Parts: sequence; C-alpha cells; structure tokens
Amino acid sequence: MSTKTTPQTDRSDSQPTERTTSEDPSASASNRADANDTVEVELLAEENRRLRAEYARTRRTTYRRTAFWIAAIGVVAVGGGLWLPDARQVLFALGATGLFGGVLTYYLTPSRFIPADIGERVYATGATNLLALADELGLREEYHYLPSSDSRPPRLFVPQRTDSDIPDDRSGPIVTHAAERGLLLEPTGSGLFTEFERALNGSLPTAATQLATELGDGVAEQLALADRVEPSVDPDDGRATVTIESSAFGDVDRFDHPIASFFAIGFAEGLDRPVELEIDPGEKSTEWLLTYRWETH
Repeated sequence: MSTKTTPQTDRSDSQPTERTTSEDPSASASNRADANDTVEVELLAEENRRLRAEYARTRRTTYRRTAFWIAAIGVVAVGGGLWLPDARQVLFALGATGLFGGVLTYYLTPSRFIPADIGERVYATGATNLLALADELGLREEYHYLPSSDSRPPRLFVPQRTDSDIPDDRSGPIVTHAAERGLLLEPTGSGLFTEFERALNGSLPTAATQLATELGDGVAEQLALADRVEPSVDPDDGRATVTIESSAFGDVDRFDHPIASFFAIGFAEGLDRPVELEIDPGEKSTEWLLTYRWETH
C-alpha cells in the first residue's frame, strides 16, 4: 500500500509582503508630529487674532470711558451753573466744553488698530523699492531734508553727486538739472510730524536743544515709536546725535526710516535750514545713532 506524499511548496524565493507606511513606526511618529505642529500653528494664529481683537476692544473701551467722564464733568458744570449764579458764566462755558469734548472723543474713537509689525512691513516694501530706484539712478547714500518753503511741504533730496546743489524747484520727484541732479521726495515722516505739530502746546521750538527734546518726547511718548530716545545737541557745531533703541519699525538704517525722517523734518522745520542725516549702529543690536548736521551761519 503506497502513501501519496503532498509536495511542499518552497516559499524561500517568494517576495516579502510590502510594509505599508502606516505600519512603519518612524513614519507614523513623523505624521503625528506634523499633525501636532499644524494644530499648534492654527491655535497660535487663533490666539493671535483673539489677542488683537481684545486689544482693539480694550482701546475702544478706554476711549469711550474717557469720553463718558469728560461729558459727566460737563453735566456737573452745567448743573453747578444753575445753582451758583455768581459762577454761572464760567461753569456754563466749562460744561459746554466738557460735553463737546465728550461727544468728540466718543465719535473719534479709533475702530481699528494696526499692529506695529504690519506697519513695519508696509514701510519695508516702500523703502526697498525706493532704494532700488536710487541705485538704478546711481545716486549717493546721502540724505538731505529740506524745510518747507513757498507753501511746499518738506522734501527729502538724494543727490547724484557729493557737490550737488540743493534744488531750487521743489516739485520733483526727479531733478534733471545738471548741478542738482537726484531724487526729490516727500519724506516718510511727514505725516508723523504733522500729527506731532497738532499736539504741541504752542509753536515748534527754534532752539536746537529744546527742539531735540520736544522731538524725542514726541517719538517716545506721543507716537510710541521707540522704547528709548536720547538726544545730544551741539548747537555751536550744528550737530545733533539721537540715540534710538527698540524702534517699532525695525532697523533704522534703511531708506528714509520713519523715525529718522521724523527727526530730520523736525530739525529742518524748527531751524529753517536743510539738514543732512547719517545713521550708525549703536552698541546694542537694537540701538541706532542718528546724526543730523546743519549750517550754523
């Protein structure tokens, strides 16, 4: 009686089953890490949006609370005028001022606040374009800020040659006269300086030392464009050096930086003469030295 033997299949040459990505521990860990990173980025973006909205809401609330108390003082003054006939004229005037100021403050409350980093990016783009234009025209890295004249606002003049004359015609933007060739632009700091002038108690100082102090307070306190501003003035030599730390608009050595431009316009307007600007890095990475020079005679 014979026994039939079932042949054994040799699987030694068969191909191993391909391992899927999901079965690979390292790939799975990498995917989980990527997913976690994506979630964290989304959470951070959402938190950033929330903080901006909260900041804007807080600022609006502060403005409106101020408006309420100004108006309340006005109401109290008017009520006092009704009960105190001898002081009625003064109290009524104070009350009217308070009520008007309250209404004005309420309706002029800013509805949108632009973060400093966004403003810096907008400025950076413009500065890059202007610098590329100046390089294309072969202009020098010299910046002369000219005071307003004949109802024309202040101007920035970037000459082609060191011995270029200050342009007589302030229309610009490209000056083609051989002795005055260069760019004649509206400075970046013009709008900032206009806001600064509106808030001044009195006229703009004409003495260099006092002028530098006022401009420094404007940058640090009123406009909040830098954490620290320290001016040093030598009126006899026609020179002022301003130390800037932690600028809200980034590195100050770029083309017509808002802070440097603001000071230059201020000196040019207050002293009523052209001002030349030079910028050097300070001892710290966030520190800059702005040197302004003008003729003293």
